Amino acid sequence: MAVSKGGFKPSGGGFKKPGGGFGRGRFMPRKEAEHRINNFIRVPEVRLVGENIEIGVYSTQEALRIAQDQGLDLVEISPTANPPVCKVIDYNKFLYDKKKKEKEMKAKSKTSEVKEIRFTPNTDEHDFEFKSKHAEKFLKDGNKVKAYVQFKGRAIQFKDRGELLLLKFAERLAEVGALEHMPQMEGRRMHAIFVPKGKKK
Repeated sequence: MAVSKGGFKPSGGGFKKPGGGFGRGRFMPRKEAEHRINNFIRVPEVRLVGENIEIGVYSTQEALRIAQDQGLDLVEISPTANPPVCKVIDYNKFLYDKKKKEKEMKAKSKTSEVKEIRFTPNTDEHDFEFKSKHAEKFLKDGNKVKAYVQFKGRAIQFKDRGELLLLKFAERLAEVGALEHMPQMEGRRMHAIFVPKGKKK
């Protein structure tokens, strides 16, 4: 079988390095990326979030173009949602801030108490608001909050619904709490942990 003179070339103009952004030539260590970013995001469409971004579902190519126009990266922050949630951010700064927060949270973890908030995939708006107010109080008092969605029986098929519920909960608590990590499965529960943004002086 004949091989072209130029050798094999990947389609689509090749791949960009993780964290390289668009045209900024940033260097990242050669190790497996913590998140899929830019051209490594292979799904056809994503739910896009970020500063100065109109939140919604976009084709992945359109989302990449929006990130490129801002000189930033398209980062997949919630791969199990349907469609996956991606954020337009500076990936290197995102990793730096994440490590900084983890260090701060380790220092505070010895003195803070963890309060649990339980949801189901079918939690209604009234119950959601009631539990959100309790979580706000816990965070203002300087405690961590572990929110989880309990899946019983066939409800396990609604994992996407549980993840979206926890992301909505994160938005609701944004003024007083920050996500320690994105929602993740633990047995038949999906949980997320929130930490206080700051205590009153």
